[in-house]
Amino acid sequence: MIVGLRALFCIVLISMLTVTSWASLECALWKTPAEVVKHPWFIATLLDTYWSFLTFYCWVAYKETSWIARVVWLVSILILGNIAMALYMLIQLFQVPANSPIEKILLQRRSS
Repeated sequence: MIVGLRALFCIVLISMLTVTSWASLECALWKTPAEVVKHPWFIATLLDTYWSFLTFYCWVAYKETSWIARVVWLVSILILGNIAMALYMLIQLFQVPANSPIEKILLQRRSS
């Protein structure tokens, strides 16, 4: 399972870096048309995305025992979204042997 998750989060990270780079080269974020930004589905999707980021962060806050690490990961997740989340997962997944049970990733906290 660990190997499959490593592959999944590598794909997530690479695809997010690729699409974000492409979008940034096509159009600056702050030049998003007002009709897009004010669209109800844009607002709903954005809110849904940030609630998901905060939900994932609750697990990160459990895993990390240092307040500095918690703050750094919170800011990273809120600014970089799935890029930071995939990076966090890859760090976690590469710290355990490939044959580790998933519980090792999900439940084991970092030592301070």
